[in-house]
Formats: sequence, structure tokens, C-alpha cells
Amino acid sequence: MEVAVMGMLVLIITFVFTSNMVDNKYNMASAATPVTFVFGDSLTEVGNNNYLQYSLAKSNYPWYGVDYAGSQATGRFTNGRTIGDIISAKLGISSPPPYLSLSPNDDAILKGVNYASGGAGILNETGLYFIQRLSFNDQIENFRKTREAIKSKVGVEAATKLCNEAFYFIGIGSNDYVNNFLQPFLADGQQYTHEEFVALLTSTLDKQLSRLYQLDARKIVLHGLGPLGCIPSQRVKSKTGQCLKRVNEWVLEFNSKVKKLITSLNTRLPNAALMFSDTYPAVFDLISNPTMYGFKISNTSCCNVDTSIGGLCLPNSKLCRNRKDYVFWDAFHPSDAANAVLAEKLFASLFSDNHGPSIAPQPSHD
Repeated sequence: MEVAVMGMLVLIITFVFTSNMVDNKYNMASAATPVTFVFGDSLTEVGNNNYLQYSLAKSNYPWYGVDYAGSQATGRFTNGRTIGDIISAKLGISSPPPYLSLSPNDDAILKGVNYASGGAGILNETGLYFIQRLSFNDQIENFRKTREAIKSKVGVEAATKLCNEAFYFIGIGSNDYVNNFLQPFLADGQQYTHEEFVALLTSTLDKQLSRLYQLDARKIVLHGLGPLGCIPSQRVKSKTGQCLKRVNEWVLEFNSKVKKLITSLNTRLPNAALMFSDTYPAVFDLISNPTMYGFKISNTSCCNVDTSIGGLCLPNSKLCRNRKDYVFWDAFHPSDAANAVLAEKLFASLFSDNHGPSIAPQPSHD
């Protein structure tokens, strides 16, 4: 399943960034009820795939949600809360509901929607073996439908203003590696060199972000990928259980290309305010130095998973004795405890000096 390790970091880092902006239009902390639209994969999903009858990318198994309110699975790919849940609660903002849970005329769309889907990727073919999932293109199309519904509710002018002032959080791309390029039995890994694959990803992403811009999105935050070579599902490919250096090098190359793309889009699109958040260093430090953050184990998962058949925590899986000792919940996703540590750490930086993420330069427009 997905692996943009700590993909929900984008939410926190965005809050950090916006709280330190001089321009008030980016100050989310001062906004009474900011409208947020979330796109991405399983690390940002809150239940969309539960509404896809034939999807194999679901987390509706008993152990998921064991540490969430009600101890029931909710469609989140962890034992408890996502980082976005924690930060939203601290700011008094509810996490946006899954798109597929809403009727077209639901008033909730005026407050924000979550379009994320486990198994999703930048490329339409990514995650094909999950049968059903909402690709990034599908998610953008669903946002288009939301935008039309908002227009029907409040009129064109007010809808345009709402969409212009809303925040768009995007965490996508890790599945394009883990559930596409790195799978030896899929065509992309055999058809392209990594340089060609990155070019395909960035050119596709260019069109997708431009499409969101055409749909009135302006304040878009895209996070970079985390060290995918260090997640449990990749470590098992190493004879010594170490991080896969080549995979991490590919991720760093992807992040570098995407950062340049964001700079280019800001130059080309008037009034665009796209931001690139580099999550790699923070996540790598957590995995490399777990004891500094109160953890004991970061090289394997709390839930005893079978990485040969998907790496998810199944009902017959055995859990670790102390879930708070583990950085990872399953072969791909962080535990509630890891999410809490990262959320607390980054929330504190909201009120410190400017220590925000790596942001692409913001060119001025007349």
C-alpha cells in the first residue's frame, strides 16, 4: 500500500509555513475556519476506499483503528490518528470528510473535502492491481464536481473566492514507486530508466497542478517523498535489513525535480502560490534515531505483517506488546505514537522563529 512515509506531514508543515508568512492571506492560524481540500494516498485517506466496492486497497480490518476513538477501523491506514487528525484537533478544525461519503448537495463541501485514496498515484496505471482506487486525476475530477456544486450553492463569484482562498494539501507519488516502478512484474519498471520515469512523473504532475490552478486553486502545498528505502516493506529486500540506498537516492532525485517544477509553475501561473515541503530530512531522522524520540524500533512494524502479500495488518496478525515502541504500524504506515511525536514537534515550531520547510521561491506577479 502507500508509502510516502509520513505523507500527512504536509498538513503540519503547511501550518508551520503559513504561521510564519508575513502575508496575512497565508496565515491559517488566524483564519477562523479555513477551508481545506486534501488529495493523496493512504497516508492522507480518511475512508474514501471504503466506498469502492471492489477496491483491494482498504484498511477496514479489526486492528486498524484499535487506538482511535471507538477502537474501530475508519479507513485510516494506521492504528489510530493521522498527523492531520492531531494537528486539526489542536487548531480546532475538523478533518475534512471523505468525498465519497458526501452527497453532491451536502453543505459540508463548503468547509473542505478529502479526496485521498489508498493506492493512488500520479500516474493512472499506478496501483492498477488494487482494482479500484482514485488516481490523482480522478481526485482532481472529483474536485471539479465539488467546485460545480459549490457554484450552485453560493454563486460563481463566491465560489471562485472560496476556491481561491482555500488551501490544497497534496501528498502523492510514493505509490508510483512502491506500487509501480519498484515492482519487477509491472511494465513501467522495465520500460523506463529512472531518469525517464522521473521525467514522466514530473511532466504529468505539471499538467495536474496546472489543471487544479484552472479550477481556481491558488494556495497549493505539495510535499516531497520520504525515505522510501527505509520503510519495512523495502528493508526486507536487503540481506542485512538496512535501508535501500538506491531507492532513497531515487527519491531525492524526484524531490529535486518536483521542487524545480513548483518554482516553474509559480513563474508561469499568475497569482499562483505553490509551495514545496521537504519532509525527507525529518522523517529520515525519526527512522535513523528512534530512541531520541522515545521509540525502540524503527526497522520493522508493530503488526507482524506478511510483506509478500501486501504488508497490511490483517485480522490474524499478531501485534507488538507496546505499540508506542514502534515507529511503524504496518509495512508502510507510521503508528499513532509516531504521528503524535511528529505532530507535537512540528506544532511547537508554529510559534518559534522561521524554521519552515524548503519552499520554492515565490515570484511576484503584477
